[in-house]
Amino acid sequence: MEPAQSPTLPSPDLTDRIRGFLDQPLFAVVATTDADGAPRQAVIWYRLEPDGRILLNSRVNRFWPAHLQRDGRVSLAVIGPDGYSWVGLVGHVDAVDDDPTRALADIEALARRYHPEGPDPADLESYRAWPRITFRIAIERVHDHLED
Repeated sequence: MEPAQSPTLPSPDLTDRIRGFLDQPLFAVVATTDADGAPRQAVIWYRLEPDGRILLNSRVNRFWPAHLQRDGRVSLAVIGPDGYSWVGLVGHVDAVDDDPTRALADIEALARRYHPEGPDPADLESYRAWPRITFRIAIERVHDHLED
């Protein structure tokens, strides 16, 4: 099933400050909607791509990926280590990749991003046990709550 997509808009300029913040291995909260319109949230890993899109990856059978496949609109809140600074992003699914090899490579790269000392081998094995899917999110709006 193809995700419902908003019209493609040019990505807003991400300032160096916001890019620097998003380049950190921080946790994000992804907000999607159920088929009945009810909001849902999950805490996830992400990566800012060089082209300004956000990469997300998950097991296929989780709720939020199913929501994004049905309705590509998404909101993310990336929270800083202090719990007070954060960046909000609104966007839409720009690309979906459910190729098993590429989606597995994406989650393994995210694991290395979040565990630079090396991901736990048991975690890597669990990633291989479930089908995965990758989404690339085109950013439409950005708002930040960063200290000056």
